[in-house]
Amino acid sequence: MIGLSGRLRSSLIIGGQGIRARKLRTFLSMVSLFLGVQAVVIVQTGASIAEHALLSNSELTQGKDGTVQMYLPSQGKALPLALETLRGRSDAVAVTSTRAIIGEPGVSPVNPGGNAFDGPGQSYTMCDASGCHGPGDPAANQAPSGEAIELQLTAITGDIRQFRPYRAEAGQWLDFSSAPSLSPRIVINRQAAKGFAMHRVPAEMRIDGATANPTPQIIGVVDDGGYQPVAYVRADELQNWLPEAALSGGNGGGLQVLMSPLATDLEQTLRARLVASGISADQIHSEPIHSRDRAAKELAIMRWIFLGMAGLVLLIGVAGILNVGLATVGERIEEFALRRAVGTPRSLLAGIVLAETLLTGLLTAAAAIGVGAVGLKLLSAVLGGREPFLQNVAFPWQAGVAGVVAGLIAGVLGGFVPAVRAARIPIATVMRA
Repeated sequence: MIGLSGRLRSSLIIGGQGIRARKLRTFLSMVSLFLGVQAVVIVQTGASIAEHALLSNSELTQGKDGTVQMYLPSQGKALPLALETLRGRSDAVAVTSTRAIIGEPGVSPVNPGGNAFDGPGQSYTMCDASGCHGPGDPAANQAPSGEAIELQLTAITGDIRQFRPYRAEAGQWLDFSSAPSLSPRIVINRQAAKGFAMHRVPAEMRIDGATANPTPQIIGVVDDGGYQPVAYVRADELQNWLPEAALSGGNGGGLQVLMSPLATDLEQTLRARLVASGISADQIHSEPIHSRDRAAKELAIMRWIFLGMAGLVLLIGVAGILNVGLATVGERIEEFALRRAVGTPRSLLAGIVLAETLLTGLLTAAAAIGVGAVGLKLLSAVLGGREPFLQNVAFPWQAGVAGVVAGLIAGVLGGFVPAVRAARIPIATVMRA
């Protein structure tokens, strides 16, 4: 072990001296290898960013990885039991939805069915039992069109952002620490904000089954990853205007409970209470969210394809190192023969050549990783405002490891043949000097 460590140390020292003695040749070797290592770093960085983007969008629409989602029926005592069981719990949130229209009373909304706002002049089609009709069609048998916007009203019992990290764009989020207000405070998503920017509507909200039309207060705008207008409201504030029976039978089709994976006691308690109230166990469904597994499967094939392409570019760099290494060994034949004549082992000669290529590969990897990290920081600074998933993105350690591994592999492949040739130089070659 002591002899081996001594030879390794000698190889590294002599290899480093060789790199200093041939700076230009080392620089040219690094240039030929840089693109290959940089390609591996970029592919690994891109895969990590793509995974982050997919997970970010999935977390907005479904929930964070590991979150347990439970679906409950809308009929019976499911809603009051769920609200009572979740009261005071910070590790679970109940979500239910209904339809709401904000604007002039007695008119049809500008987006029937809660369609998205794609821009001025967008035409909407509404289908019913008599067929499909456009706005203003007498056959539609509907109220006259006016300044009103239809959206999905989502009632929540707590801060849902711990499970779905909605990104705030303006204003503030719902405050669950204060007493419920008689004027419901709502937070709208980007699609709804686009509609309110296009149309000036009165602050009157009509909800199916409500005892009266409340006056909502829009306190914030969030990006929830959705493509339809949505407004979020505290469930206890909505219950001031909407009976539980009407809320339970909303257009959401049921009640969803999002809970922490550690809240197993809550899941068991809620399930037992629902079954005891007469709800069939088959109507209660719960499952954890596996967003990361789905994203990994989607990215695996793409990552391997691009890694294969990066490997081809890396082989070109290996060929450059191999060419430079063979030329270097050819110039140093007398030196290696003299070393053999004074008793230097063949393994040490091979180690000297291999150490030079390995150090060259590591220097190239360090340069590629540094350029990748700086480039990612600049990309985040330039495009972070337009692409939220690029904001404050950190350079992935997987890309750094991949760059180092690529540099080592290139050093071994590019230096193996020159190292073998240096070890086979006969001692008689020293007579040429």
